[in-house]
Amino acid sequence: MSNKPQTIAQFFKRFPTEETCLNHLFDVRFGQGFECPRCERASKWFRIKAERAYSCQWCGHHLHPTVGTPFEKTRTPLQSWFYAIFLFTTTRNGVAAKELQRQLGVTYKTAWRMADLIRKHMGDVDGEAPLGGFTKHVEVDETIIGGKTTAEEGRMSNKSVVMGMMERGGNVMTKVVPNQKRSTLLPIIKANVKQHSIVHTDELSSYQTVNAEGYFHMTVNHGAGEYVSPQGSSVNGIESFWGQLKRSIAGTYIHVSAKHLEKYAKEAEYRFNRRSRPSVMLDELLSTFGPLPERRG
Repeated sequence: MSNKPQTIAQFFKRFPTEETCLNHLFDVRFGQGFECPRCERASKWFRIKAERAYSCQWCGHHLHPTVGTPFEKTRTPLQSWFYAIFLFTTTRNGVAAKELQRQLGVTYKTAWRMADLIRKHMGDVDGEAPLGGFTKHVEVDETIIGGKTTAEEGRMSNKSVVMGMMERGGNVMTKVVPNQKRSTLLPIIKANVKQHSIVHTDELSSYQTVNAEGYFHMTVNHGAGEYVSPQGSSVNGIESFWGQLKRSIAGTYIHVSAKHLEKYAKEAEYRFNRRSRPSVMLDELLSTFGPLPERRG
């Protein structure tokens, strides 16, 4: 099986019509034989042509496959949604709303909303499984996104701080944080990095008590020009991810507001965490949703 993302031709062969897209959602969320929530009997489900729904053979209860998905409250064709997700899974640096507008023939407002919901969906699917563990190495660092240097004051304004934790050879996790204080950063490490991990940081004072929290702490002194300490400590992996995130924002989105920054970071996180298996992204995003909806028809 190829590990490469699908081509456009393969995508449209798989999802040639609106009906095939809806059938896909029904199959991955319910499937024939699904027990009806109303009459509690295994049922054959019949397509209702007047709406995006299926009807129970016994009691007529309706199942709506789009409920509980990013496609729930939209008149935009499902095929357009699926293709937008396809675009997000076949690019390294994301998809701007303007590009969706051009490719899908929708308004900019619709394209922006679609992109925003897709990023949120990517973050939800990625999840936040704890990183590290005994003898495993986790790099922790923060970066500044956005903002500008004020000449008069010589400092950054309108900046946002993003904290990152990366298990070497594994996943990355990002958090938008209000500051770089110890009281902010340490609780995030404790909540998301398993005890007894080997935690690598720079020499920011906020990390000075990491050892006391049940971790083996190693540091690299960037102030002394170190990229790798004599003991082998570094945060080069997470810094490489920061470079990728910043290139994505600068090259594709130009500017990201602090209000929405976390979703853009989660998008990059999702894509990075599947860097060795990009072919799974489309199926995963089109098949993984929240709890099955319970609706009375």
